[in-house]
Amino acid sequence: MLSGGYSHGDLRFLHGNYDPVMTASRKRGLRPRLEGKRVVICLGAGGVGKTTTSAALALGLAAKGKKVAVVTIDPAKRLASALGLEELSGEPRRIEPAKLAAQGVELSGELWAMMLDAKRTFDDVIARLAPDEQAREEILANPVYRELSTAVAGSHELSAIVKLYELYEEHDFDVIVLDTPPSRNALDFLNAPTRLLGFLEGRALQVFLAPSGLTARLFGRGTGLVFSIFARVTGIDMLSELSRFFRSLSGVIDGFGERTRGVAALLRDPDTSFLIVTSPEPEPAREAVFLADRLAAAGMHREELIVNRVHSGGLHGRSASEVRALLAGDLGDDLAGRVASNLADFDVLVQRDRETIARLAGALEERRPLLVPHLDDEVQDLLGLSRVAEHLFA
Repeated sequence: MLSGGYSHGDLRFLHGNYDPVMTASRKRGLRPRLEGKRVVICLGAGGVGKTTTSAALALGLAAKGKKVAVVTIDPAKRLASALGLEELSGEPRRIEPAKLAAQGVELSGELWAMMLDAKRTFDDVIARLAPDEQAREEILANPVYRELSTAVAGSHELSAIVKLYELYEEHDFDVIVLDTPPSRNALDFLNAPTRLLGFLEGRALQVFLAPSGLTARLFGRGTGLVFSIFARVTGIDMLSELSRFFRSLSGVIDGFGERTRGVAALLRDPDTSFLIVTSPEPEPAREAVFLADRLAAAGMHREELIVNRVHSGGLHGRSASEVRALLAGDLGDDLAGRVASNLADFDVLVQRDRETIARLAGALEERRPLLVPHLDDEVQDLLGLSRVAEHLFA
């Protein structure tokens, strides 16, 4: 505590009747809001600490005695680093208690983690759903399947549908925490069940399931000419391969449809909770409003708004000259002036955060967003995650 009652840890930087920081500090954290939830999905813009938040959520829930799996569909592999691991596998892997204890973290539950491997996920579901060995080998060997199962665009979202269904239906996890890519790509995941069902049950698929001659006629002369040229140049009869692929897939389409309908229902189930993660910068805050609108339109449940990296401190409503005078007795006039100047620069960030959070809370009608302070050190290990978890679960 400095002279004049001025403390660098003072959080009274928001004025007026609405004070998100103080309100959030009086909350009991996320635990009451997540009670009974089996799926927790974190959405948000890139660079706001969403992956760290997902891992910290899972760690906090495991600390409360839950068996938790945290899953990333982000191919950047950042979740492994946050959990102090070299890499994550395509199947849930338990974080060993000894590794946790070595960093001073003790859990009464279990923490599991995985990163989606799109191709392996697709291969596994084909192996499960194919009616026989011949059908399975025919699908896996088809060049169209090999391209689809390894394509960057869309493959992670579709494999997430399959894996989420499997983890929910076939494992005994109390909670599944799903990390997602940046917000616009996360919407691809949310919309993927509807799009896939539309395809599986639509006329387009029936075209490919029809005999190849009929398929060609339905495509029309122009498209047929393009496929013909492609076949001469590459040696691959793409139209024939497409038809062959979808006919071989016909034996697993019902199973895919069942899983897709299951996930579509799960995303709207009361047991599923969406958390929007953002930061006080204006652009991520706008993305948070966009996501909230899309969730509401889709009938999905937004449980909480989490604002990461909130700056506190600064001048606390005083002028730089007032702070300089308050500190001069302890620090001397010259040093007090430099400290006051630095605090004035920092106060710009504090004021920006205050204004952004107030606008965001008003736009989302969220009176009590959960705020996580800007930490001095980058979160790189389990101990750092536990610090974030403390703020989340308070």
